[in-house]
Amino acid sequence: MSAGLNLAQLQAVRFTSGPCLVLAGAGSGKTRVITHKIAHLIEQGMEPKRIAAITFTNKAAAEMRERAKGLIGKAAKDVVVCTFHALGVRMVREDGKVLGLKPQFSILDQDDVTSILKDAAGGTTDAATARQWQWTISLWKNMGLNATQALAQAKDDHERSIALIMQRYEERLTAYQSVDFDDLISLPLKLLRDHPEVRAKWQAALGHVLVDEYQDTNATQYELLKLLVGERGRFTAVGDDDQSIYGWRGATLDNLKKLPVDYPQLQVIKLEQNYRSTSAILRAANNVIGPNPKLFPKTLFSELGEGEPVRVVDADSEEHEAERAVARLQGLRAAANPPPDWKSFAILYRANHQAKPFEKALRKANIPYKVSGGTSFFDRAEIRDLCAWFRLWINSDDDPAFLRAITNPKRGIGHTTLAQLGAFGAAHHTSLFAALFSPMLPATLPRRALDGLHEFGRYINDLEYRARQTRGAEAARAFLTEWLQEIDYEKHLYDGEDSEKVAAARWSNVLEFCDWMAQRAGGQIDDTAGATTQMETKSLLEVAQNIALLSTLSEREKDQDVVTLSTLHASKGLEWPHVILAGVTEGMLPFKLDDDGGRQQKVSDDTLARLQEERRLMYVGITRAQRTLAVSWTKKRKKGREMVAAQPSRFIAEMALSASTAREDPREKLKALRAEFARKAQERAEPPVG
Repeated sequence: MSAGLNLAQLQAVRFTSGPCLVLAGAGSGKTRVITHKIAHLIEQGMEPKRIAAITFTNKAAAEMRERAKGLIGKAAKDVVVCTFHALGVRMVREDGKVLGLKPQFSILDQDDVTSILKDAAGGTTDAATARQWQWTISLWKNMGLNATQALAQAKDDHERSIALIMQRYEERLTAYQSVDFDDLISLPLKLLRDHPEVRAKWQAALGHVLVDEYQDTNATQYELLKLLVGERGRFTAVGDDDQSIYGWRGATLDNLKKLPVDYPQLQVIKLEQNYRSTSAILRAANNVIGPNPKLFPKTLFSELGEGEPVRVVDADSEEHEAERAVARLQGLRAAANPPPDWKSFAILYRANHQAKPFEKALRKANIPYKVSGGTSFFDRAEIRDLCAWFRLWINSDDDPAFLRAITNPKRGIGHTTLAQLGAFGAAHHTSLFAALFSPMLPATLPRRALDGLHEFGRYINDLEYRARQTRGAEAARAFLTEWLQEIDYEKHLYDGEDSEKVAAARWSNVLEFCDWMAQRAGGQIDDTAGATTQMETKSLLEVAQNIALLSTLSEREKDQDVVTLSTLHASKGLEWPHVILAGVTEGMLPFKLDDDGGRQQKVSDDTLARLQEERRLMYVGITRAQRTLAVSWTKKRKKGREMVAAQPSRFIAEMALSASTAREDPREKLKALRAEFARKAQERAEPPVG
């Protein structure tokens, strides 16, 4: 099992007797260490079901599950490999009754949360303001605060008003038997902290906990981990303080600082050998991260050779920068035999809006591309419609799901009827679904409206019963097909779109979604390209219960031969042979620091912390590259409607590149390559002399 591991990796795998921190530098084989450690724990006699490997994304969990299966075979299906949020759902479904939650609670999405917050504020607020409240409330929850605690700690009137809205928001969540994503961490923490019998159960159930991307954990997740592992502290935290780039959403390096304090017997193991990048790329990465203070000093090294020098490309404008990026891609392909696939290339940038000129230039050159981190499959209106129906089958008290399902498709039940039903429910402290069956409702509504509501209520109950009985892929596919016909959803889509082409695309999404649901009911988990794990069959209702946890369908991304355009945040954990870091200018990377370019003698602690996080973001970008890296910046950039002068990012100077090899004009290089090809072609075409 341990073949091919270096000494540090082997040490990390074999240490199982207590708390362990594995400092895994970029490209140092952390997933390999985690999967081999799972195999080692099983070899040592631990039952697979007592091992939990916690990740931050469904994609990472699926990859880990697949790699563990390759090492240990069928036993991998019993290992708990999931995200923090999926583990939270499992804990709250099993033990949430002690908190007053029924097992069939709903998980609200961002749009639901926004509309509930607007309602909590009296309904006069715009969505943008509600989303800002949502962001503040989320940060408070990630810090472990409830509304009462947030109110007590509020710094000013603005925060006090948000805390009061948070109180009303929490009341509505309780009434709807619903939770938001932050609750999937805070509620399990409350379970373990306040209920000793639940804590004892989970500590006994889990013999060893492995946490991937530990540097991305927030305060609540760290407290949850401590209560899960108990005083024995049998856990392995794998992370890299140099790749902590999520401070803006609550992740804190304090969790790394606390580990040696909370666990004095902590074993710290550094993985410093990089298996991804050339020495030239790693040297630039080490130089950039050098000025940051070190919790645990380490220096990455590579045995893959020096490789191509890191290039710096300047451009007059964003459009010029995009043209030069395209010329570089074409030049790299022209210079190689055989030419690399398009999927070997990535263009990375700080913010989503920077993608537009690159999209335009790639389209003009007929180069296929995808914008990574775009609209999630589950964010599309047609998928959210269907998910609202599923949520209502699971939890009939879910009022946001009730309103979406009863109006999509329309059923002849108008807003006046729904408003009267809502007023009745509020007056009697009951959900909309429970209200429509109240014997007192006929006194409030006309007969026709009442008949429509009763028909809808009976239909939901019937669907819930049928979904509970429907198990396996074929039965699920047949059920979903019949249901879509019954509600005439295809007609609803075509009636709602001016363009038949758009309606057809939306209907295609619906069919793909239903097929994917059926696969999961059949026990087929297909969350990475081509990686299918066979699990036990499930009822359609069981599949529907966990849909809110899934952010994207696989969409077979790895099979697409396309250039990737991605933000630096979304690129974390990924790698490409050829990378261009674009828009590396002051004010963009690092992003708008309030210290006059960072060159004042005295800089606030907050500004310094943000500069250090921006430097880590640059480091993450550099270490995505395997063989070649170009860093580009523009002399001018758009700011609103104006063009303003721009300066190269301080991080370019910090890379300490050789002046003789760094500068490159991709168009000149491409022109020279084409001239060379033309010369060789002409030589082959000319008849021999004599």
